[in-house]
Amino acid sequence: MIENGMREFPRTEVFTLLKVDKSSYYRWAKERRPGKGKDMLEAKIEEVFWRHGRKYGSRRIYFELRDEGYPAGRHKVRRVMREQGLKAIQPRSFVPRTTNSRHTLGYSPNLLLEMNLPPDKPLSVIVGDITYLPLQNGKWDYLATWTDLFSRRILGWAIREDMTENLIIEAFQMLLGRVKLPAGCIIHSDRGGQYASKKFRELLKLHGCQQSMSRAGETYDNAFAESLFSRYKAELLEGGSFAFR
Repeated sequence: MIENGMREFPRTEVFTLLKVDKSSYYRWAKERRPGKGKDMLEAKIEEVFWRHGRKYGSRRIYFELRDEGYPAGRHKVRRVMREQGLKAIQPRSFVPRTTNSRHTLGYSPNLLLEMNLPPDKPLSVIVGDITYLPLQNGKWDYLATWTDLFSRRILGWAIREDMTENLIIEAFQMLLGRVKLPAGCIIHSDRGGQYASKKFRELLKLHGCQQSMSRAGETYDNAFAESLFSRYKAELLEGGSFAFR
């Protein structure tokens, strides 16, 4: 109404007629200007929030705005985020377990203890492991890999919402589609129930493979697979480029 009136009458007459304080009007108009005041701050807060994959709360966004020279207090940043519905992802208070060795399926011997490490030729030892992948919706997926211990080449992998025997079997079938395993190839893993399942053991037997498992408390012989996952998460997950669901 004020803006329409000022197109036809002097501004002072419009302010007097509508009983509007002139300084209050100009302050309000300045804040509404595109790219100025409150609008610019809201846009910047939203931009920082999504740039960091919804991981930043008001405190971290406040410090980033301050470093970039935006005059906004933390309480204001928190209020704007609340009004815009910008809620940072909250990490879970637990880490999913990927190994359940308390089963009655039996264990295979640790064949790596009987040979000199590292292996001296490709496809003589294949190492498998499972890790969890935190998703943007707060849930988890699971990644299984099979890696040639000699070349450090990942030969098979699979991602599923569960970590049943089908997870490692899908990854192993990818491996079988890419390379031909020699007779007697050692397939090494931890003592998890997925690897001890009847279905997986029959698959290994069908392809002439020997199964090997770490003994309780042993971590060194499967350390490479764990190191692989640690580096993977450091470079992709922490870097913000991981964007499943």
